[in-house]
Amino acid sequence: MALNVQAIRGMNDLLPEDTFVWQQVEKVLRDTVNSYGFSEIRMPIVESTHLFSRAIGEVTDVVEKEMYTFEDRSGDSLSLRPEGTAGCVRACLEHNLIYNQEQRLWYMGPMFRHERPQKGRYRQFHQLGLEAFGLEGPDIDAQLIELSYSIFKKLGIADNLTLQLNTLGSSEERAEYKKELVAFLEKNFDSLDEDSKRRTHTNPLRVLDSKDEKVQALLKDAPKLSSYFKEETRSHFEKLRAILEALNINYEINENLVRGLDYYNLTVFEWVTKDLGAQGTVCGGGRYDGLVSQLGGSETKAVGFAIGLERLVLLLTTLNKLDTTKTNDIYVLGMGENIEVHLAKVSSYLRNSLNNVKVFTHCGGGNFKKQFKKADKTNTKVAIILGDEEIKENKVTIKNMFDKDAEQVTVSLEDSIDIINNILNK
Repeated sequence: MALNVQAIRGMNDLLPEDTFVWQQVEKVLRDTVNSYGFSEIRMPIVESTHLFSRAIGEVTDVVEKEMYTFEDRSGDSLSLRPEGTAGCVRACLEHNLIYNQEQRLWYMGPMFRHERPQKGRYRQFHQLGLEAFGLEGPDIDAQLIELSYSIFKKLGIADNLTLQLNTLGSSEERAEYKKELVAFLEKNFDSLDEDSKRRTHTNPLRVLDSKDEKVQALLKDAPKLSSYFKEETRSHFEKLRAILEALNINYEINENLVRGLDYYNLTVFEWVTKDLGAQGTVCGGGRYDGLVSQLGGSETKAVGFAIGLERLVLLLTTLNKLDTTKTNDIYVLGMGENIEVHLAKVSSYLRNSLNNVKVFTHCGGGNFKKQFKKADKTNTKVAIILGDEEIKENKVTIKNMFDKDAEQVTVSLEDSIDIINNILNK
């Protein structure tokens, strides 16, 4: 009996019909981030476990419950990356990219968290991440939000997303606030759900982000972090809001928005949708001015965000915003003596003479009926046909597969280029 081997639960294959859709989205992402002057960086998917526990926080859900951690043969504790920011900071410090200089970086790739798989949430998932270092003003915060908004506009989903905005202030302001928040939570301890009870003395700010409706109702009477803000925090947030309003980017203030990682300060934001049910956060980020020094570098201002690609693609397909019809530009087919040689030569010529076209060369023989049937399956626009006469006269016959009334024409291979271009560009 054959061994029934399947993918690990929560880690999914992307089949050709999936990658066709993903490539459309990834092109928009790459083009947009490059247009804003960001440069690509690629980091390993495996890092020292200590990096994540130190950067993200040992009492966060990610580190406590969700990381894929193992010992290698040397006895070192390693983890599959659960997010990209910590690894990006590590790379910048290791290669001296951010000491007394600015950097605007982006990356795209898989992340890993051991969560309960459900629609829009997987154990291997993909993110686009952007990180900007060495810039402290609200202008770069606003630029990152504008960049994310630009991506959503290009994909046609901006109207289906809401920007939620908050500020977490400084670490000193949060420390003062936490005392009052913990006192409030302790007073109402019996009304909290189990997660909130656990977080009360380990990570009380995360209680603000509870999904429990009873806890959220209780929090309406909780003390507000904003009452602890000093002038510097208020000024930063007011300027950020002014820039967003000047850019006509609408937002909602959500004072309970804290994000799930410990390293954030000042600006935090999320793009959320009501079209995906419970998994409604498509993009999230904020400022993390203390992380670089926390990992051994000099004090460095920093801000970033990440877009979850699975949720982005899910939203786009739910709203029918993507072209899911896969087409092929040219199918080269034929019959005759040494036809395999001639098909290869003609296909190579077409690929070298036409820009950015897909040329599918028929392989495996068969009569013309069988070959045209295969061409139809690839949704081909133009068929290039070779027979004995074409081979003898060094010509090709061109058939417009999308216009059944168009007449076939037989021309030299050189003259075929303009005709093919005209058909493809209609």
